[in-house]
Amino acid sequence: MKTRITKVIYILTILIFSSNFYGCGYNTLVTMQESVTSAWSQVENQYQRRADLIPNLVKTVQGAADFEKSVLTEVTDARSRVGQVKLSAEDLSDPQKFEQFQKAQDQLSSALSRLLVVSENYPQLKANESFLQLQSQLEGTENRISVERRRYNETVQTYNTEVRSFPSLIMAKIFGFKEKEYFKAVTGSEKAPDVNFDFQKK
Repeated sequence: MKTRITKVIYILTILIFSSNFYGCGYNTLVTMQESVTSAWSQVENQYQRRADLIPNLVKTVQGAADFEKSVLTEVTDARSRVGQVKLSAEDLSDPQKFEQFQKAQDQLSSALSRLLVVSENYPQLKANESFLQLQSQLEGTENRISVERRRYNETVQTYNTEVRSFPSLIMAKIFGFKEKEYFKAVTGSEKAPDVNFDFQKK
């Protein structure tokens, strides 16, 4: 009699577990994880678009007489570092790799911003149709990067909340669903940059 009751309990436990497995647990996590991967691919697409614009931008700016070489060097070096930092969808749960990736991309953003600001001092660039087109494309890409990063963060927030919530957290631990990293605001980005073109002390 005792053995029969044990078997019944065992079978019921399996049925309950299976119901949760296929219902609100595992499948939900899989779906949300795919949403994160999709959002991440859109971020990557925009970063790649920006990287593809830079060589033509640098080439166009190099034609301007006496343009500050240090600014061009900063941009090309930053683009090179970005190319060396790879981040796959599987790495989105790795804080160190994600931080390295964001740091490299943010440094490139900063270098490009400086280039565009400095270019305002060169009338021949402001009259160059190729430069103006590249500038417009670059600014549009930066806006799209910002939008896709925000969407990615929103998707990650939904996923991470599910991973940490009961009963999904049980499935997450069993099947290795880990929280994903967020893009963080750059320190000081809430303040407008102080740009001063007067390099001579008065």
